[in-house]
Amino acid sequence: MQQLIHARRLADRPARISSRPRSTRPPAPHAAVGVGAVLFSDQGVLLGRHRRGTLELPGGTVEPGESFQETAVRELREETGLTARPDDVTLLGTLADHVGDVLRITIAALVHAWQGQPDTQPDESVGDWAWYPLDQLPDGLFVCSAQILTAWRPHLPIDHTPAHFTPFASGTAPSSTASNRGA
Repeated sequence: MQQLIHARRLADRPARISSRPRSTRPPAPHAAVGVGAVLFSDQGVLLGRHRRGTLELPGGTVEPGESFQETAVRELREETGLTARPDDVTLLGTLADHVGDVLRITIAALVHAWQGQPDTQPDESVGDWAWYPLDQLPDGLFVCSAQILTAWRPHLPIDHTPAHFTPFASGTAPSSTASNRGA
């Protein structure tokens, strides 16, 4: 009996419900979206020094039409000279925090394979790339990089401003590891 009543209600509903934008103007930007990439090898995790002094993971802002994996690969190439493929990138999750009036969304990514050796690239704001063992991480990490590292490995003794972390899927747990399969 319930099925029959339910079926009658569905028959009275339109086949599809439409939606539309409020206006033709693009939304005002109130958010910044970027990707930070963890590269982990037997030498440690890759960090570079920003011209303002912080130590950072490779990463940067998502460009229009670009997937998060493509952003990680592009930023890795631009900043370090290393090459990888989007298939070599696992998205760990999303970190959200506020900086002033801007919502900052950072996608934590783990790069499983890459080729080349990290090197300072001309006209990039981050350089002096080096591998740091997890038990010898330096002070002065950029907040987003610190948040990503503790989302990836919660046991790391890193202090940073709070961020809300939402993992993308099981199987990308913080205990996941990567190695440089490409040298």
